[in-house]
Amino acid sequence: MTVVRRAVEFLFLRLLRSRLGVALGIAVLVLGVVGGARLAAGPADPAAGLSNRPTDPITTVHPTTGDDGAISTTTTPSPVTRPGQPAPKLVAERFAVAWLGHPGQAVADWHDALRPLATANLAEKLSGAEPVGSSAGAVTGEVTIRPRGETIVEATIPLDGGRLRLELLAPDGRWLVDAVDWSRDE
Repeated sequence: MTVVRRAVEFLFLRLLRSRLGVALGIAVLVLGVVGGARLAAGPADPAAGLSNRPTDPITTVHPTTGDDGAISTTTTPSPVTRPGQPAPKLVAERFAVAWLGHPGQAVADWHDALRPLATANLAEKLSGAEPVGSSAGAVTGEVTIRPRGETIVEATIPLDGGRLRLELLAPDGRWLVDAVDWSRDE
């Protein structure tokens, strides 16, 4: 009996109070919970799980919507202008002239000249800006229009002090400048 008593004392007093004993106790507890859950869940369905692939492709677009593949790059979309409104090239030219301003022009006059050619978003962004004036120079070449869609184009205007890039939008057929990027020639 002393051998059994010594084994029980060793188990409870030394082994279970050590780190190894605590780790073994946690492992037995986790295995017991997982095993009990599996027993309570019943037999597994062999058709369930990650190994079974769907028989039909998974779609995110309704099959009757048409082709949802890549946009063809063979045809360039032409910008659409509402009748009676200026074309995007003319709006870009007018905006460039207004953006460059003239010497001695008041800030309020500069903003008033840009406002009818800009979206409300751009007009708000430019509200704290001042005219660039002579630092940008003057227009030195033709406006280059690059259509991005029927209602968005990018215009590039060469200046003697750099290059002015404008993004024009026409959600309702009336072209307005929505973004301005000016870079100096190095």
